[in-house]
Amino acid sequence: MKTYFDKVFTNIHFLPFFPFTSDDGFSVVDYYAINPDLGEWKDVINIAKDYNLMFDGVINHISVKSEWFIKYLSGDTAYRDFFIECDPSLDYSMVVRPRALPLYYPFESSNGIKNIWATFSADQVDLNFKNPQVLLKILDVLITYAKNGARFLRLDAIGFIWKELGTSSIHLPQAHLIVSLIRLVLDRINSGVIIVSETNVPHLENISYFGKLIPEAHLVYQFPLPPLVFHTFLASDSTKISSWLNSLSQEVFPKNTSFFNFLSSHDGIGVRPVEGILSTQELERMFKHVETMGGKINYRNNKDGSKSPYELNITYYDVLTHTQDDTNTRMNRFLAAHALLLALKGMPGIYINSFLANRNDYEGLNQSGINRRINRHKFDFDHISLTMRQAESEAFQVNAKFVELINLKKTIKAFHPDGSQEVLNLDTRIIAFNRTYNSHKVMVVINISNQELSLNYNVIGKDLYNQEDINNIIAFRPYQVRWIEVK
Repeated sequence: MKTYFDKVFTNIHFLPFFPFTSDDGFSVVDYYAINPDLGEWKDVINIAKDYNLMFDGVINHISVKSEWFIKYLSGDTAYRDFFIECDPSLDYSMVVRPRALPLYYPFESSNGIKNIWATFSADQVDLNFKNPQVLLKILDVLITYAKNGARFLRLDAIGFIWKELGTSSIHLPQAHLIVSLIRLVLDRINSGVIIVSETNVPHLENISYFGKLIPEAHLVYQFPLPPLVFHTFLASDSTKISSWLNSLSQEVFPKNTSFFNFLSSHDGIGVRPVEGILSTQELERMFKHVETMGGKINYRNNKDGSKSPYELNITYYDVLTHTQDDTNTRMNRFLAAHALLLALKGMPGIYINSFLANRNDYEGLNQSGINRRINRHKFDFDHISLTMRQAESEAFQVNAKFVELINLKKTIKAFHPDGSQEVLNLDTRIIAFNRTYNSHKVMVVINISNQELSLNYNVIGKDLYNQEDINNIIAFRPYQVRWIEVK
């Protein structure tokens, strides 16, 4: 990181670095250990001296190869009730299913066959937080992370953490209480850890993790953003995203909270977060484009027995690409989307596959048979070094522009996370909003179309990105970005 991107980033999110058996780290074998292929705890602690680190708290489930589950199956009384036993004769139809997979799987134990609740896969069995010993062990794990360099704690799939027969078993009051308790405990030990909730669900469900009467997460993933930005650039129409951004500015959130804004991640592009925002026809157009660009679609089971798309698996570079693009058009559209990300109110995060302009990883997809692998390319230092030496390559050029954008953003006071955001409805081919903090004001205007445009607007200032003076007339090349400091 320091070799090529020193002082570009202040925070780094380490995906799960523990020993694991599947799901690229999210099926944890030992919460306290570092995968020996990656290093040791001392390496993590040393990196934390230079960067704020985000760790994953994968606490909803654990690997079937973990010591906890092995001892449970062996009948060890210390691990009794650590997992959730299901009765096939009972009705679990109300349980929300994130994937088109069974809810529980049979395992041979010292006391016969046990059907164990597994929200995500047969290799990831859910922990039973009704057992106080489970809660105490997990709190000890999270405290250990805080003491070993975690500045941010991402609570993976936290909405599923509490189960009750006869309910949806997602976002139950007890799940919110557990998030509140985690925050309280970490605050009490003066850890300074920032809690980040990860709930890939519709907006109102998502923001519930800010907490109402009791504080919960400091940061909430802004899940509608990736599909909305995709739709916006696909349709060259800012109507939906402008309306959504305007609705956000009308909402009041607890003090010292914000959104964690992102466009891509190790997971796919979630579809559920834009329920009620995008129409069926708009979503169908997106699905068709994903398949045209070589991506995959994952489905989930509905309560009525049907299936529906829940996740689009494709790199963000490819999802913003059109078959007729030349190289400059493809790069400019991609950078325009990320200039939007960096300017929005909240804390932005950039996935390494996007930062290095990576394309669909068909080798990883074909070898694993797992759709998500298409956007989970495993980089090594030699690969990155080679990319950074090839100045003529597309990846190098995109990365250089990324670094330029990030470094400029850090100098603009109007982009402070606590600054205000006012949406401007100027033209459906343009996204426009003002960011203001104290006496500093920047007008963000981005052409989301492949057309040259000219806009008459009462603004005088300096375009900080293009280093141009603006005097009431704003001209745009296709996908041009303007960050105008208003005089």
